[in-house]
Amino acid sequence: MSTDRPSPLLPEGARRTAAWCAVALLVAGVAAVFIWLCVVFKTAVTPVLLALLGTALLGPLYRRLLRMKVQKSLAAGLTVIAVLTVVGGATYIVVAALIETGDQIIASLRQAATDIAKHLGAAGTSLEDVTKNAKALLEKFGGTAASGVISGLSVVAQMLAAAVLALLLIFFFLRDSDRAVDALRSLAPRSTGDMVEAMGRRAFEAVEGFMRGTTFVALVDAVLIGIGLLVLKVPGAVGLAALVFVTAYIPYLGAFLSGAVAVLVALADRGFVIALWVLGVVLAVQVLEGNVLQPMVQSRTVQMHPAVVMLAITAGASVAGILGMLLAVPLTAAAFGVLGELRSRYGSAAGD
Repeated sequence: MSTDRPSPLLPEGARRTAAWCAVALLVAGVAAVFIWLCVVFKTAVTPVLLALLGTALLGPLYRRLLRMKVQKSLAAGLTVIAVLTVVGGATYIVVAALIETGDQIIASLRQAATDIAKHLGAAGTSLEDVTKNAKALLEKFGGTAASGVISGLSVVAQMLAAAVLALLLIFFFLRDSDRAVDALRSLAPRSTGDMVEAMGRRAFEAVEGFMRGTTFVALVDAVLIGIGLLVLKVPGAVGLAALVFVTAYIPYLGAFLSGAVAVLVALADRGFVIALWVLGVVLAVQVLEGNVLQPMVQSRTVQMHPAVVMLAITAGASVAGILGMLLAVPLTAAAFGVLGELRSRYGSAAGD
């Protein structure tokens, strides 16, 4: 009686590839369902994500208060009051600067477009046509939006409600962070509790590092570029510096947009030479950021390749617009933190 086993239908390499494809499809399916749920319940998900980012940014202040023997609820409340004061003051400064110089900036941009159109000749005529068509499309879109369900007042009300909910969630996330760890362990299977806790901590540390680092880089960029614009007497320098700070939370793309606006404003009001000087200031600050600030920040958090960052921003924009662009990179940093924890565990285990 023959004891030979039948040969497998597929060779070992094909079976291994098929197994990895099945895992990839499963992960992609779970991710797609998760993103779909987030989009469906974005009214509730958005304040939670903003609260997590705020908690990551304010965690050091809360822990400092705890080390000063401040009671947990009081420490969390003081932290929320601090962020409300800082964010409220910064928002007021940014909005006031943009309102004060917004008309001037817009007028300068229009003048720059006109000057460019004149220098381009026939191509400039096409540019003017494109501008007029774009303006008509924007007016049509604005009329449609105004007649739709979402009006300006409802948008403001939704933003205020989301901000209030995010502040309340920040308070609870700070105060009950230890309970969150226990809850995370209780939800995980008993044998994987330590790994789930470690993954959660690595993800949160990655987001924490990203938020603190990006805020530091945004502040330095805004101050340096603002000083350069003031020295060059570019109109709306404070508003442009505020724009630099806000857009710095969108890596790479934000710096390009704010820099382009500053150069166009300088071109319209101060001429070609000053516009070149503004371009030099923007490029110098970006070189400083890329060679000094970013390496210093990334050495304390998860390092991501610029291509990964750009893909994350593009995906976030396609899913949730500007909000998706702002949230895409910190969420990607959290995912890289989880992958780093898995690699450190299973990689070391495989090496042994």
